[in-house]
Amino acid sequence: MAFVDSYLWRLRQKVGSELILMPGAMVVLEREDGYVLLTKRADDGAWCLPSGGAERGGSFAKTAIDELAEEAGVEVSAGDLIAFGCLSQADIHTIRYPNGDATHCFAMCFLVRRWRGEPHPDQDETTEVRFVDPNALPEPTHKPSAAALALLQAYSERGVFQIS
Repeated sequence: MAFVDSYLWRLRQKVGSELILMPGAMVVLEREDGYVLLTKRADDGAWCLPSGGAERGGSFAKTAIDELAEEAGVEVSAGDLIAFGCLSQADIHTIRYPNGDATHCFAMCFLVRRWRGEPHPDQDETTEVRFVDPNALPEPTHKPSAAALALLQAYSERGVFQIS
C-alpha cells in the first residue's frame, strides 16, 4: 500500500508532525546459504529489511506478510513466520522525516526461510532487491535493519526471543 491513504497517512492528517507510536513488522528472508534479502528504499536510497507499519485491523503477522508482498514481491504463509525479536528502542527506531514528521516504531521481527515467488522491487517503495551476507551489509544500511539483524544473530546463538 502506498503511504497516501494508509493508516499512518490518515493519522498524520489529524496530528500533523507530532511523534506517533507505530506498531509494525520487519522480516528477514533468509536463503539456505545464510544470505538475507535487503531492499533499497526509494525515498532515501538506504538498504533495509522489508518492513512497515500495521494497518487498521491488521496484526504483526499480517503486516509481515503484506510488507513482503508489497516491497519484495514474494508470498509467505503465517506458519512460515518465525518470531525472533522485537525492536522498540527509541534511539534506534525513531524515524524523523525531512518534512518534520517523527515516528517511533515498535517492530516484531520475523525470520522466513520458505516463500513463493522471485524477489523483485515494487518500484514504488523499493528500487532494488539483493541477497547479502548479513556480516557485510551494503552502505548505507538503515539503522533499524542492522539492529534487527543483530537481534537475529543473538537469537540464533541463544535460542531465546530477543527484546531491544
